[in-house]
Amino acid sequence: MNKIIAIDGPSGAGKSTIAQGLASRLGYEYLDTGAFYRAAALKLHQAGLAQNSRDEQIGDVLKDTRFEFTATGELYLDAVSVSTAIRTPEIGSMASIFSARKVVRNYLINIIRACAHGKDVVTEGRDTTTVIFPQAWRKFYITASTDVRIRRRFKQLRDYQIDTDLHEATTDIVDRDERDSERELAPLAKAVDAIVIDTSNMSIEEALQEILRML
Repeated sequence: MNKIIAIDGPSGAGKSTIAQGLASRLGYEYLDTGAFYRAAALKLHQAGLAQNSRDEQIGDVLKDTRFEFTATGELYLDAVSVSTAIRTPEIGSMASIFSARKVVRNYLINIIRACAHGKDVVTEGRDTTTVIFPQAWRKFYITASTDVRIRRRFKQLRDYQIDTDLHEATTDIVDRDERDSERELAPLAKAVDAIVIDTSNMSIEEALQEILRML
């Protein structure tokens, strides 16, 4: 039986790095569900659509969109790598907005599940444990203090060679926390059976070892 380890948590908590490291240690595939929402937001932005666009307009753009997520974490949108392009604060903000639209979620959820079908997978996002893979073999909720997450987000953007400052990183974290936690559809939340890991005072290696002990 194939196993899915699902990880949720707010931005900057370290869940992406932890999920990738865990997948590597276990020999599982890595799947970033949030990347699909970011890529969809990028495609909709390129098509000139806004958050108040009609469902029909959004659906028409998405129905002809091709996504491919490789085992190494590379995401292709219509055969073009967008792994860096989707990491800007602007696209992150748009992904948070568009992901609240039912038409977007209905379209992407089946694509994401299909990517994990028949595989051992470590997957992470914001509603991975509660909505996309509620029957996951193991569930974790990775969190950290706001200050720590802001610093990590700032470093992450710099690592992607995205021009930013600490103020923009702070706004990105705080605004997305509020939108994702308060949205009506699939909000960011801890699944009742998820194990909480607070990485505020942990290195990535320490967090990985803590999770590995629980498997």
